Amino acid sequence: MADKPATAAASSASTALNRAKGYQLVLFPFNNGATNVYYVLLMNYIAYYANGVLGLVLAFATTMVTVTRALDAFIDPVVGMLIDRTETKIGKFRPFIILGNVVMAVSSILLFYALRAFADAGVIKYVLYTVLYLALMVGYSIQTSCTRSGQTCLTNDPKQRPTFTLFNTVASLAGMGVTMAVASIVGGQVGFGTEAFFNFLIPLVILLSAGLTALAVIGIAGKDRKEFWGLGGGESQPNLKVRDYLAILKSNKELQRLAVAASGTKFAFALATQTAVGALLYSCMMGDYNQFYLPMYIIGYIGSAPFFLGGLKMSQKHGQKKTLVTFTCVALACYVGVTALLAMWNPNDPAFTMALWSTEGGFHLTLNAYTIAFIILYGIGYGAYYSTADMAIPMVADVSDYEMYRTGNYAPGVIGTLFSFIDKLVSSLAATVLGIAVTFVGLTTLPDTTTPYMPGMNVLTIVLFCIIPMIAWVFTLIAMRKYSLTGERMKEIQAVNACRKDAIANGMTTEQALATYKTMDQVPEQYRNL
Repeated sequence: MADKPATAAASSASTALNRAKGYQLVLFPFNNGATNVYYVLLMNYIAYYANGVLGLVLAFATTMVTVTRALDAFIDPVVGMLIDRTETKIGKFRPFIILGNVVMAVSSILLFYALRAFADAGVIKYVLYTVLYLALMVGYSIQTSCTRSGQTCLTNDPKQRPTFTLFNTVASLAGMGVTMAVASIVGGQVGFGTEAFFNFLIPLVILLSAGLTALAVIGIAGKDRKEFWGLGGGESQPNLKVRDYLAILKSNKELQRLAVAASGTKFAFALATQTAVGALLYSCMMGDYNQFYLPMYIIGYIGSAPFFLGGLKMSQKHGQKKTLVTFTCVALACYVGVTALLAMWNPNDPAFTMALWSTEGGFHLTLNAYTIAFIILYGIGYGAYYSTADMAIPMVADVSDYEMYRTGNYAPGVIGTLFSFIDKLVSSLAATVLGIAVTFVGLTTLPDTTTPYMPGMNVLTIVLFCIIPMIAWVFTLIAMRKYSLTGERMKEIQAVNACRKDAIANGMTTEQALATYKTMDQVPEQYRNL
């Protein structure tokens, strides 16, 4: 019985590997760009709104962000199971992409506009703020989970999948990059904790995210079909039970290792890029937020370009693990230098403080050796760690395919929501760490462009901008040591999965296919060159 499916499978091996078209690879990552718009809003500015506009206590505004993640521990798995069980005329993922974006838009309007009417309502505003914030996060969970899980049907080509990181950069620039740049300019003029700031920011967030969502839906439309879901050969996928999902989380070691690694890179990025941390560095210490923040932000993005381009080639040749480890090491090395520079900072000595330009006596550059060294180390370091912040996204798809190889279970929804939960947890934890840390120097509000320098801010900036992110990167490197899904390993996994899928389509049961084809040497020759 095994020979017939094997022969039939071999005859269709040329089409067994699912590859995406160019426009699909370009457009679907805009789903991450769409959610990153709200990521900027929630992680960088929500505390300013809660504290500055609504008058909520700073400790509540920052810690509540993390506390609500406890509820996400229950919400995210439910979202994942719903995705895994969904089969509609418009697909598995598109309904959730659209639903998530609508929920975020509606809850944002209520949170940032309607709630202002309750600014003097005492405890009621705390309750309403928490409920609406949680609703916004539910929408975020729904949509961002599709970024991770949807990749499994977009492509399983080990050479195509790393391109997601590259196009995700473009999507991030269109979403997070535009939002942060515009917000920094507007906030520098009117303040981050003002009604005027949010009156400008919220419409931008809603409209920009909706536009990027539309592009993502177009990108995945041709792939969001049964024939690209799992091993089923177009048949309905079996509904996994809660105990099945728990078994996946418990036994899939690669999933666990990637979760730790992703937590490290994401936490480092989330903390170091907090607007308040930028205010500490460029305004409180260096004395001119408007002069430094945007140029350094641009330098960081310029520095990231060679890492994304080089990372694509490295990932295609050696696998995504090697790229993640290499770039994390580069970031770690550069930030040792950044730490040393900030430790040498002396506001009373022009040679040991940053200077870009001056308008006294006419515009002219005032670059010194200190600034040049900072630009080089920061530019390379930021480029390296920015390229790793979302590198786990295509690796999540690898883990999902590994689970399908290991057990036959197609569970992209639950695996995707696990990483969505991690994303939100570590990002919100960054806000909490920031809120707690600033209180140690005597601040009752988050620092902004008008906050004067106080004793201890230099140490605080070094800890938040450098030390804690560096510790997080070390955890990433430790977790990656035993991570086995290298480039060569993924080629074997995809070959076996492709053979099994064809065998099932030609009459084998899933159990028979899993038992018959386990390793590369057990599949027909045609599959070994996919």
